[in-house]
Amino acid sequence: MATLQKAALIVGAGDATGGAIARRFAREGYAACVTRRSLDKLQPLVAQIEADGGRAHAFACDARKEEEVVALVEQIESTIGPIEVMVFNIGANVPESILTETARKYFKVWEMACFSGFLNGREVAKRMVARELPEKGGHRGTIIFTGATASLRGGANFGAFSGAKMALRALAQSMARELGPQGIHVAHVVVDGAIDTEFIRSNFPERYALKESDGILNPDHIADTYWMLHSQPRDAWTHEIDLRPWSEKF
Repeated sequence: MATLQKAALIVGAGDATGGAIARRFAREGYAACVTRRSLDKLQPLVAQIEADGGRAHAFACDARKEEEVVALVEQIESTIGPIEVMVFNIGANVPESILTETARKYFKVWEMACFSGFLNGREVAKRMVARELPEKGGHRGTIIFTGATASLRGGANFGAFSGAKMALRALAQSMARELGPQGIHVAHVVVDGAIDTEFIRSNFPERYALKESDGILNPDHIADTYWMLHSQPRDAWTHEIDLRPWSEKF
């Protein structure tokens, strides 16, 4: 059997932020375990990581389905290596007026942006706490949740998204207080601003034009912060950090 390699699980490894985080951890020697609901959409990311000399494994997983999450974590832990870091990066930003919002879509947004964070966080935490706590450093692992402006305040037409993101933030706080003393670093990252993505380029060209003056977030720079959080010594752990362009009002 091949030697197991430390793993970084990126739940919601999209073409921008999630992919950049996966590449960052792969460069540091981690096996990047990336998930989306569609396996085909992950192939370019895996190919890029491997071309750069890293290791990557793609998994099709519906993060809202408990049985799929349990099976995913078991497969990674038994065939690839211990999950030392988990990044939950699912968005579900679907604006809608409260007057026309449907119960089905509201629930789906909550499932994607909050409930799936609970499922993945719980399963990974169960593995981390079971591992022996190193005498020096005392760090069993890192769990990072991606938040948004909606994590802090609810905007018009964002009732479902802000409700889910605020709940995810509360989950992260509760987990940090419970798991921190057990050597697990739980962090929440508030990404406040437009990100350099195809969605922003196609739908908000005026906003995308700010890229020329560093007015939108670079996914690689976001990824650097995630690596920094994982690398922090336990005497100076950050629980919450916010990232925004210099020009963003807040």
